[in-house]
Formats: sequence, structure tokens, C-alpha cells
Amino acid sequence: MPRSVNTVASRARRKKVMKQVKGQFGRRKNVWTVAKNAYEKGLSYAYRDRRTKKRNFRALWIQRINAGARLHGMSYSEFMGKLHAKNIELNRKVLADLAMNHPEAFKAIVDAVKK
Repeated sequence: MPRSVNTVASRARRKKVMKQVKGQFGRRKNVWTVAKNAYEKGLSYAYRDRRTKKRNFRALWIQRINAGARLHGMSYSEFMGKLHAKNIELNRKVLADLAMNHPEAFKAIVDAVKK
């Protein structure tokens, strides 16, 4: 008895991948084996970089808080230590936003911490 293959499902699977790689450069967009490899590599990069993005933003917030704190004569670590000691619960994202966009509010927080 001849072997039966489900061509409909195979083609659908390939079409799904080929649709995802549309817009890529060179053979990545129209050659199945190259496209499949590019697609899988792209998925692994996406997974990895969703975590890297969080790291990068935290580092950016820390740099902004440090710059804002140094304008008022404190280092980042000193500022954060005193902030936790005073039980002021503001996260780094909010503090960075205040330091960048609302310097007077950030100064009020620094003054509250210095007391």
C-alpha cells in the first residue's frame, strides 16, 4: 500500500511560516529551508529580547535617577537607601519619570529623604 502524506497540512504549515517571513531580505523570504531557519531564529531572539528589554529599561531608570539625585548632592545608592529607610515606596520607573519630567516634584522627594 502506498504511503499517504497529508499535503494539505504540510502546505498550511509552510504557508504560515512563509507569511511570517514576508518582508525579509534575500532568500529568507522565498526559500523554504532558509525561511524556516530565519523564522525560528527570530522567535528565539524575540523571546530573549523581551527579557533584555526589561533589563535595559531598569538600567536607564537607574541612570536617570542617579543624574537627578546628583543635581541635589546625593548619589543613587545613597538616595535609594534613604528612600527605603523612610518607607517611601516609589518604584524606579516613577522616580525616573519624576527626575526627567517633573524636577520640582523630584526635588521635594529628595528633600523629604534628606530630613
